[in-house]
Amino acid sequence: MPDRPCAPAILTAMTKIDFTRQYRNYYTAKDRPELIHIEPAIYLSVEGKGDPDGAPFAENIQALYSLAYAIKFGYKAQGADFVVARLEGLWWFDEERFSGQHMGSAPQQVPRSEWSYRLLIRMPETIIAEVLEEAREKTMQKKSLPGLEKVSLYRMHEGQCVQMLHKGPFANEPESLQQMQAFMTDYQLARNGVHHEIYLSDFRKTSPEKLRTILREPVKQA
Repeated sequence: MPDRPCAPAILTAMTKIDFTRQYRNYYTAKDRPELIHIEPAIYLSVEGKGDPDGAPFAENIQALYSLAYAIKFGYKAQGADFVVARLEGLWWFDEERFSGQHMGSAPQQVPRSEWSYRLLIRMPETIIAEVLEEAREKTMQKKSLPGLEKVSLYRMHEGQCVQMLHKGPFANEPESLQQMQAFMTDYQLARNGVHHEIYLSDFRKTSPEKLRTILREPVKQA
C-alpha cells in the first residue's frame, strides 16, 4: 500500500524545519521498486535544456542555491529557520521526435543536449511570491549570476508514484529504470508525469560510484 502523506511543514517562530526529517517518506527509498504516495509541495524552480555537464546547468544550480539560502536567512531573521533541502530534477524530452523510447532506453538513446529539465529545491509551505522577490533583489545586489531572473515558485503534486533508490553512476540508471518499468508492467501501471530524481548526494563533489539518487515516476492505473 502507498505510504501516507505527511502533514505540511509550517515554519513558526523559534522552529527550524529539516525537510529530510519532516518528510522521511519523501527523501527515502528502497533499493527495489515500490509504490508510494507523494504529498503536494512547493519548490524554488528553474527550467533549462541541454547537457547537464554544460555551463548553463551549473549556473542554474548556483542561482537556485543562492536564492534558497537568501530565503533561508530571511526566515531566520524573522525568528524561524529551515535546512536547505536536497536538489531535485524533473527530466523530459520531445516524445514525438524521439518516438519509441521508453524510460529504460531513453537515457541512452536521447542525446543529452535534447533533454529538458526543471531543477527544484523544496521550500516551506509558508513561502509567498514576495519573499522570493525580496531574496532575488538582495542577491542581485551582491552578485551577478546568470539564471537568477528565471527562478520561480513551483507547486507540484505527484500523487501515486513508483520509486527506487539508485546507487552508483548516473550512466547506470537504465538498469534501475528497467526494474521500475517491469514493476509498473506487473501492476498494470502507466506513466503519469515526467521522470523525477532526488539527489541524496552532491554530484558536484561525490565520486560516481558513491552517488545515491532516488528515481521516481508518477503513475496511474493503465
